[in-house]
Amino acid sequence: MNEQTFTRGVTIVGLGPGDENLLTCQARDWLVSADEIFLRTRFHPAAAFLSGKQVFSFDEVYETEETFEAVYEKIICRVLELGERPEGVTYAVPGHPYVAETTSPEIVRRARKAGIPVRVIDGMSFLEPTFVMLELDPFPRCALLDALELGIQHHPFFPPDMPALIAQIYSREVAANVKLTLMAVYPDDYPVKLIHAAGTSQAMLEALPLYEIDRSPYIGLLSSLYLPPMEKESSFESFQELIAHLRAPEGCPWDREQTHESLRSALLEETYEVISALDSRDVESLQEELGDLLLQIVLHAQIAAEEGEFGMADVLRGIHSKLVYRHPHVFGSEKMDNSDHVVVNWEKLKAEKRKEKGGKGQKGLLDGVPPLLPALAQAQSFQARAARVGFDWSEFAPVLEKVHEELAEVLAAESDAQREMELGDLIFAVVNLVRWYKVDAESALRTTNRRFARRFAHVEKRARESGRLLDEMTLSEMDVFWDEAKKIESGED
Repeated sequence: MNEQTFTRGVTIVGLGPGDENLLTCQARDWLVSADEIFLRTRFHPAAAFLSGKQVFSFDEVYETEETFEAVYEKIICRVLELGERPEGVTYAVPGHPYVAETTSPEIVRRARKAGIPVRVIDGMSFLEPTFVMLELDPFPRCALLDALELGIQHHPFFPPDMPALIAQIYSREVAANVKLTLMAVYPDDYPVKLIHAAGTSQAMLEALPLYEIDRSPYIGLLSSLYLPPMEKESSFESFQELIAHLRAPEGCPWDREQTHESLRSALLEETYEVISALDSRDVESLQEELGDLLLQIVLHAQIAAEEGEFGMADVLRGIHSKLVYRHPHVFGSEKMDNSDHVVVNWEKLKAEKRKEKGGKGQKGLLDGVPPLLPALAQAQSFQARAARVGFDWSEFAPVLEKVHEELAEVLAAESDAQREMELGDLIFAVVNLVRWYKVDAESALRTTNRRFARRFAHVEKRARESGRLLDEMTLSEMDVFWDEAKKIESGED
C-alpha cells in the first residue's frame, strides 16, 4: 500500500452506500492511511469500518442548528478551517461526494476560491444498489429528487410521465409531506416502492400504495421512494411534443397550415365553450373544454416558436414573473389586510410597469380590457378598473339613484338616436348596480337567458302536445304553459 502524504488542504472521501465491501479501493486506501477523519455523520453503516481511527463527526451540529441550511453552512465553514491546517483534513461523507450531498460541492467551490487545495475521492452512491434492487435502468430518463425540497411544494415539479427516485425519505414526517405533494397529481392508491438501506445487508424493497408511505415502520435515514411513470398522456411536456409532431413535416397537413390568424375564431369559440361548461356546472364538460382551450394555447405557442417569435418557456416565464411581481404580500415582505388592498396594489404595480415601458404598449387604465369582450363583461371591467383608483361612489344609494335617473332619461327621449344612447346609459348603470351587489353581470344575464330558454322550450312542448301552433295561441294561453314551467323549476306540483 502506498503511504499517503497529508498536507494542507481538504480531501473529501465518499463512504459508499453503507456496506464496507462497496468502498472503492482508492477510498479504502486513503481512509486506512489517514490519522484522523471527520465524518458528516456517524449514522452511516460504513462508519464502523473506521473503528480504531481518530474519528470526529458533525452530528452535534444537527442538534444545535434549527435548519439544514444552517447545519450545512456550519459544517462547510468548519471543514474549510480544518483544511487550512498544515496537516489538512479528511472529510468523509455518505455515498458519493457529488450525489445527494449538499456540503461537498460548496466546500470545493469555496476552497478553490480561497486557494485551498482540494481533492475528491469517489465513492459508490446509493443510486447503483437502488436501481439494482428496482431491477431497472434509469436511462433514458428518470427524475432524481430531494424529499425535503419536494415536500414543501404544493405541486410536483417534474413531469408525471417520468419515473422518479426521491431520496432522503428519512422520517415519517418527511414521507407525509412528500405524499401530500404527490397526491396533487397521483391517485391516492398509486403503486410505489420504498427502498430501505440500499447497499447494505439490511436492504429491503417495500411495495405499497402512495397513501401508505408515511405508515411504513421501516423508514429511516437510508430510505428512498421510487415513483413509476404515469401514462405518457399525463404530462404537459408530452402534450407539447404531440402538438409539435402534428405541425412537423411528417405530421398533419391541416395542422401544418394553421396560423395565428386562422386559429383566431377557434380560440374564441373554445373560450366560450369553457364558459358554457362553467355556467352549466358540468364538471366532465369543463375538463374536456379546458383541454380544447389548452390545445389552442399550445398551438399558438408552437406556431410562434416556429416563426422565431417566442416559445412556451417564454410564455411560462412571463406569467410566472408577472404573478410573483404582483404578489409582494406572498413572495415579498409587504403586508395586505384584505383582498381590496390586494386589488389596489395590483393596479399600482401595473401602472408602474406601464411607466417603465416608457409609453409603449398599454397607456391607460382601461386599455387592458379586450375590445372584443361581450359588452356586459366589458362594461363591468371598465367600472371595476376605474373603481380601483377611486372613481366610484362611496355608498350604495347614488348607484341606485343613477339607474332611476337613466330610466327617466330613456322615457324622456325624443328621437330614436337619443333613445338608443339613453338605453345604453341605462344598461351601463344597471351593470354598475350589479357590480355593487358583487355579482358578475355577464354570468347573471347568461343564467337568465338559459332559464328563459328552458321555460320557452316547455311552452313549445306543451303547445305541440295540445296540437296548437304558437303563433295561433294568445299570450294568455302561452302564459299558462309558462307558469307551468316556473312551477316545475321551483319543485311545485
